[in-house]
Amino acid sequence: MVDYLVVGLGLAGISFCEHLDRNGKSFMAISDNSQTSSVVAGGLYNPVILKRFTLAWDAHEQLTEAIPFYNAIERKLNATLDYKVPVLRRFASIEEQNLWFEAADKPSLAPFLSTKIRVNTNASIEAPFGYGEVLHTGRLDTPKLLSSYAHYLKESNRFLQESFSFNTLEIQDDSITYKGIKAKYLVFATGFGLHHNPYFNYLPLNGTKGELLTIKAPKLKEENVIKSSVFIIPMGDDLYRIGATYKWKDKTNTPTEESKLELIDKLNTFLKCDYEVIDQEAGIRPTVGDRRPLVGSHPIHKNLFVLNGLGTRGVMIGPTAAKKLYGYIENNMPLDAEIDIARFTKKHFKR
Repeated sequence: MVDYLVVGLGLAGISFCEHLDRNGKSFMAISDNSQTSSVVAGGLYNPVILKRFTLAWDAHEQLTEAIPFYNAIERKLNATLDYKVPVLRRFASIEEQNLWFEAADKPSLAPFLSTKIRVNTNASIEAPFGYGEVLHTGRLDTPKLLSSYAHYLKESNRFLQESFSFNTLEIQDDSITYKGIKAKYLVFATGFGLHHNPYFNYLPLNGTKGELLTIKAPKLKEENVIKSSVFIIPMGDDLYRIGATYKWKDKTNTPTEESKLELIDKLNTFLKCDYEVIDQEAGIRPTVGDRRPLVGSHPIHKNLFVLNGLGTRGVMIGPTAAKKLYGYIENNMPLDAEIDIARFTKKHFKR
């Protein structure tokens, strides 16, 4: 018997498994890699919503938890995952510069917004009004994190790469059994796959499709993340990720020509050097209407739990949300009302 069975090994699943590992809990993880949002994510952690110059929800707490959390994983896996890279917001006008300075005067945003305008020195980018620099930002190598962590668990026989079969799940009052694995608790961290979960599919997980391009641009020579109508994220070796799109109707992981052209059109408004598109990826972000995670226990089966709905900021939110779920299960610590799935309990009983 193990303490936990964790289904899903994206950012949410890894965050929860890591809390279990650090606290000496036994567990088994299961994933079939069908949900790709964590793999194709840009991996940025950035406390500021750059469209409106506002502080992201709970950004202070999330950053305080996330940075040492990932640094500890780096040491455990002996892998470089966290790259400290500035995020520069390209200004489109003098008016945007003024709005930036107004935002930087706010006490909540002051630690994260530089009040010095960065002058553009890159001839390959058109930015006559310069940039605003966001502080305490970086990029997590999410594909490397996912593959390295799965390998780490495989080495200790704590990972099964397979699709979860609900037909073989047996739920008892004090435990669950799955294909011979008995566990006290079962945690679902399956991203958009939650829609196929008969226990939690009542939750309003919308899902937003995002697509990214990878380009090769030898003349660009940019080391900062540039945010304009799209992000330019430097990956090394003259490679850059360009993203991202937001589509609400298409729920497939298949890249589309429409999104490719949309990203290229936006990129071409300010990128002035030649480049080649060498890859395109897509994934469904697990988004919720109220833009808050889905964390908590099933209304009836109290040994079934969910950790989901991290949305577009999974890198920042994952460690904190996982920590709160762990405290809820192990130490009876109440969940914050804004993340607790109890806010949707009525939907369960109306089915």
